[in-house]
Amino acid sequence: MSRNRKTKEILICALVAAGILMAPGSDASADFTFGTPTNLGPTINTQVEEGGPCISPDGLEFYFYSFLSGFGNGTLRVAMRESVEDPWSEAVSLQPPVSSGTAPCISTDGLSLYFDSDRPGGSGGVDIWAATRATISDPWSSPVNLGPAVNSSDFDMGASVSADGLELYFGSYRPGGSGDWDVWITKRATTSNQWGTAMNLGPTINSADFDGHPCISPDGLTLFVTSSRAGGQGDWDIWMTRRTTKDDDWGALVNLGPNFNTSAGESEPSISADGRTLYFSDWTTLRPGGVGKADLWQVSIEPICDLNTDLKVDSADMHIMVDHWGENYPLCDIGPMPWGDGNIDIQDFTVLAEHLYRLAVHWKLDETDGSIAYDSFGDHDGTVNGNPFWQSAGGTIGGALVFDGIDDYVDTPFILDPAKGSFSVFAWVYCWTPGQVIISQKGEFGGTWLGTNPSDGKLMTGFSGMNFGTLESESVITDVLWHHVGFVYDMETFQRRLYVDGVQVAEDTTAVSGVPSDSGLNIGASNDLDSTSFFSGFIDDVRIYNQSLSVKEIGSLAQ
Repeated sequence: MSRNRKTKEILICALVAAGILMAPGSDASADFTFGTPTNLGPTINTQVEEGGPCISPDGLEFYFYSFLSGFGNGTLRVAMRESVEDPWSEAVSLQPPVSSGTAPCISTDGLSLYFDSDRPGGSGGVDIWAATRATISDPWSSPVNLGPAVNSSDFDMGASVSADGLELYFGSYRPGGSGDWDVWITKRATTSNQWGTAMNLGPTINSADFDGHPCISPDGLTLFVTSSRAGGQGDWDIWMTRRTTKDDDWGALVNLGPNFNTSAGESEPSISADGRTLYFSDWTTLRPGGVGKADLWQVSIEPICDLNTDLKVDSADMHIMVDHWGENYPLCDIGPMPWGDGNIDIQDFTVLAEHLYRLAVHWKLDETDGSIAYDSFGDHDGTVNGNPFWQSAGGTIGGALVFDGIDDYVDTPFILDPAKGSFSVFAWVYCWTPGQVIISQKGEFGGTWLGTNPSDGKLMTGFSGMNFGTLESESVITDVLWHHVGFVYDMETFQRRLYVDGVQVAEDTTAVSGVPSDSGLNIGASNDLDSTSFFSGFIDDVRIYNQSLSVKEIGSLAQ
């Protein structure tokens, strides 16, 4: 068996075990995972139910509905922002004649808005309507019913239009389906034509249970569906199906898995134009961090770029991609969407480049002697001070460095500015004395990245503590056992997070700013080398990443 084939099979096995999706019968890759879902916050969510998220292709308008006037009386709302880097403004209700309705969906050109409404002039209980505007600066026109070819005398809701405007997916309770709500599709030859007669997507997609609120991806090759069928995590889950080309049939639905779906009832998926962010609603208060009865959330969709599964993205992964350039090779098919397009080309290389070298430094601490702690990833070699003992076989991964708690430490050159982006730092430690520093940041504004509480040895971080206080966990690590400890500063949420043995043990409840620095680090001592701060014990395998690692990645490091 070739090395590349073996690597591919190992990765596929790992993805299946981790709950990452591989669409049945599809040649294109679906190797991706999810980040940590984040609540869209009080500028969008209120104390009542919100649902039906939809973001404009330019990422500057966010449409949704809210039951401000009571359940069942939806109000269409929109939040705006100046750029994709800015926060969302306070959401406002759309003005008549499109102020009432649910489940908005905006077209690729931003000039058509589809939504549900029970207003007069429809075909049944709830119909799908569309409003248009001449430019994105103009107001919406009076809505037009999509007519009897699309709408029925029953309930028709949750439209999702394809990027080319030629396919419209929606949910319907009409007869002729699988027994409950089903997903239907209507097509048209051009955007100037009327929509054709709606067709049921059939038993591959629909079940005897609820199937609705579809979302077609921008490339037209992935369909997300809300379903209550068996095999999910809650009353409602989000599922997905793939097809290799737009002319192929859809594969069977696959659950997005327990790393995404929960008992909170995830539903109403909507994906960004670049395929990198999934917006959704939950319909319970079970998901921590919510604002009201039902909230809107977002989660990043992360392509898996670690092609050789060595926990770093580097030139080795680049060589694998180059070896399969121009092929339909699922392992490397990570662009333009996170699930690929069936061909290894410049779009895949662009995605790989975005993730390349996110491991900033790796001190294995496996040396047998000498005064250099070598960076196995780059050129950030550390200088060993004092007289720590190299224990070549006593660590969790190879050797380890033993510190005496008196004057032993390692100082490093500059690696990254912790105020300019997210970063993660992890190490294995074996210690017994509270109040000592594992890793500290040098410089005028420096502080303890990882350390132990002086009273009881609980893991803590003093990063940005001068202005925001320390973040402490309830996890004691000075118990003479090996522990994998970590600290993450997430620039997207402006929060610090602490991890012990792959599990998050503390997180900020408010925003915390980063701390600038152009200096390096001390391993095993505070930034000012205070005599009480020197570490006594073993430190092994120190890694720093220039981004916030996912829960899954952190768990794999702690194995």
